[in-house]
Amino acid sequence: MAARSLTPKTPVLSVSARKIKDNAADWHNLVMKWETLNDQGFNTATKIVNIKIASESKDKLEIECDNFASESERLPLDYNGELEGCCTELLRIFENMAKIHQKMERLCSTTKGICDLETYHHGGHKRPLFHTWLTSYFYDVSIKLIEMYSKELKLKQTIVQEIAHTVDQDLLMVYLSSWLYQPYIENSSKVLLESMLLETGHRPV
Repeated sequence: MAARSLTPKTPVLSVSARKIKDNAADWHNLVMKWETLNDQGFNTATKIVNIKIASESKDKLEIECDNFASESERLPLDYNGELEGCCTELLRIFENMAKIHQKMERLCSTTKGICDLETYHHGGHKRPLFHTWLTSYFYDVSIKLIEMYSKELKLKQTIVQEIAHTVDQDLLMVYLSSWLYQPYIENSSKVLLESMLLETGHRPV
């Protein structure tokens, strides 16, 4: 009887490991969606700033020319409708980012639950679910990420509330730069996320 060729079996993940792996994928997907919305928000915020600068310039020009131009010759100042539309769009983008943030918070809660479950089942015997990370380290990484995104969301809320009412052009430029470069999301967030994907097998070793 011919000997069977044995195919190496893929390791069967525990329930906790599968959930942690799913969470890592969810983190990646949420961050990608956040970045897409951030780009959209920057484009919309840029339109708002350009409208405000153009409107302010034309306001000044109309005041200077008011005594010399007839009604039909005056420059059009019909920017309110466009400005309102852009502000509504920026608010919509912010609200979608807030929903992503809520999902990130749920991922943290889920990971904390898995940590508690592992502690309950295995007590003080700590063991990695995949390669080297202990379960608690996945929670530590999640907390670090959510803290960054929480601070960034608050900054974006301030920008959304203030950008349409700000007349100082330098401050408007600060708002734009802050929205684009996201100062509270540190470069370490990319390393943390990629490390988590590597540890859970979403990235090749």
